[in-house]
Amino acid sequence: MSRILVKGNEAVIKGAILSGCKAFYGYPITPASEVAESAAINFPQIGGTFLQAESEVAAINMVYGAASTGQRVMTASSSPGISLKLEGISYAAGAELPMVLVDVMRGGPGLGNIAPEQSDYNQMVKGGGHGNYKLIVLAPNCAQEMCDLTMLAFELADKYRTPAVILTDGFVGQMMEPVQLPEPVTELPAKPWAVDGTPETANNLVSSIYLEAPVLEAHNEKLQQKYREISDHEVRWEQIYTDDAEIIIVGYGIVSRILQTAVEAARAQGIAVGLLRPITLFPFPVKRIQELAETASVFLVAELSNGQMVDDVRLALDGRRPTKFYGRMGGSVPSPEEILQEIKKLNNDLNKNGN
Repeated sequence: MSRILVKGNEAVIKGAILSGCKAFYGYPITPASEVAESAAINFPQIGGTFLQAESEVAAINMVYGAASTGQRVMTASSSPGISLKLEGISYAAGAELPMVLVDVMRGGPGLGNIAPEQSDYNQMVKGGGHGNYKLIVLAPNCAQEMCDLTMLAFELADKYRTPAVILTDGFVGQMMEPVQLPEPVTELPAKPWAVDGTPETANNLVSSIYLEAPVLEAHNEKLQQKYREISDHEVRWEQIYTDDAEIIIVGYGIVSRILQTAVEAARAQGIAVGLLRPITLFPFPVKRIQELAETASVFLVAELSNGQMVDDVRLALDGRRPTKFYGRMGGSVPSPEEILQEIKKLNNDLNKNGN
């Protein structure tokens, strides 16, 4: 397939089309608007549907309806818009509807600003809407992964009948990089549960309402079993220089690229530091973190937030090793030099303590 130069936001749509998605319903918001713009240009060219809804609430309910018919369908927004979609996302999780949601995070809370941030972690990974649900959450760190992980998101959404999220930020979304387009999906999975207007599906029901308490409890137990299965089989991460690392630094998205530069600089100065980049935020690489704790002495988590993923790292470690945090907010992005200084501080502390 061809190699093209595109923004990360545009690469999402390239991956969606290659996945067989032909429907996009959304509402523009900076810094995610290029996703909708690219969908508006490209989907009609393949006989698909693009519709700009009157609001974020309308958009997510349109996605719910299209997913109910068995279509591969998606939407995209940024942090305040995602907040508005949460009721519909909860409905979709409860109705077990596969769909792909793209969240290009920006500064908050409230309207905040249009600069990159990672403060939607809890909102997406912890199930920000009501109920006992989880979303599959994938975190790309480059334009190539914006394409590739979008294709994976459609695959996993259909496999497990659940919404899947591309959780990225304004930096990755706006960054222009070369992308090697993968081979297109040629065969989509059958969806016998869908309602497509045929006699065969006349008795199918797509709903998230279960009025009797025992029935709703049984439905929730079914969902929890699904999430356990996802956790057992779909964890993904990348690691660099972790084999002999005394310091493990953890970060995702654009932060992971900054961390890699800092780690390579620290290695050049003889500091035993490694990088763990979670690619799936749910399911989270708990076991891998626990394995690294057997040889590493300390963990450092870096985020563009007040500290959200750091809670999951601490839960995974369960006190086995100390966990430090370095965060920036409001759209401020740390430089590799800033991270290198944090690594040096940890290394000096380890040397003082005789480790």
